Amino acid sequence: MSDDPYSVLGVSKDASAAEIKKAYRRIAKDCHPDLKPGDAKAEARFKAAAAAYDLLKDPETRAKFDRGEIDASGQERPQQQYYREYAETAGNPYRSGGGFQDDDMSDIFAQFFGNRRGGGFGGARTHEFHAPGHDVNYSLQISFLDAVFGATQKLTLPNGDRIEVKIPAGITDGQTIRLRGKGAPGYGEGPPGDALVTIRVAEHPVFKREGDDIRITLPITIDEAVLGGKVPAPTIDGRVNVTVPEGTSSGKTLRLRGKGVRKRGSDKRGDQLIELSVVMPDKIDDELKQFMQNWRKSHSYDPRKGMPA
Repeated sequence: MSDDPYSVLGVSKDASAAEIKKAYRRIAKDCHPDLKPGDAKAEARFKAAAAAYDLLKDPETRAKFDRGEIDASGQERPQQQYYREYAETAGNPYRSGGGFQDDDMSDIFAQFFGNRRGGGFGGARTHEFHAPGHDVNYSLQISFLDAVFGATQKLTLPNGDRIEVKIPAGITDGQTIRLRGKGAPGYGEGPPGDALVTIRVAEHPVFKREGDDIRITLPITIDEAVLGGKVPAPTIDGRVNVTVPEGTSSGKTLRLRGKGVRKRGSDKRGDQLIELSVVMPDKIDDELKQFMQNWRKSHSYDPRKGMPA
């Protein structure tokens, strides 16, 4: 993706939260894969916009990016990490003159861990200090569907190396993946630490996740609500036709068994919940108005009956 999420969304760096959200929704409406199936360019633009919006929608994350503490993918830019860098930092109480040398550091750690022959400070050094490197934290943003189905993503390390991160199916926002031996190098002959990759899942404009279930809101017309019938509905596996019962009201929820997220450690999947929402036409014409006026005279009813005054 671009190094600048502002340019991805086409907004200025001082854009308001409302302007950023509006820009994302405009791109999602134009480029969503469900609306343009098979259009790789549109899908790539949608994914880039989703990633950019996920970074900028949170004021704290946006501020970190603006200060240069994280990059456009949400990965933290590493700070001082190694013993030598700490030793050479001004204000370190152990710093003297030109800073620590390797022998000085080995002496200190050898004394602390008892790696000196004869005890005390006068014995000759017989061992160098060895210690594992510390773990390094990263953040990796992935799309909603990559979190659902699993994927392999590339992570760029501070030294420029790129490593593969295998995303397990069903991973949730905030979970951490441990990559053994991909952290800071060890001291002496100590092993390297690990990379701890925290997963951030971008929002989807249609699907919402509730545990292992997927929820969507599906608009239907007045006639579909009154007469019922088959209507198309998106799922994470593609479009399906669902049956709207005759006389459906807004809020009624349909359940598609096995159309949700795969349960951890199982081949079974959650369900997809489809909440129906009756949408009025943009314009109420005279014919519909006249029909409803005549219908109300002989079919009036009170759906609020029984509610407290």
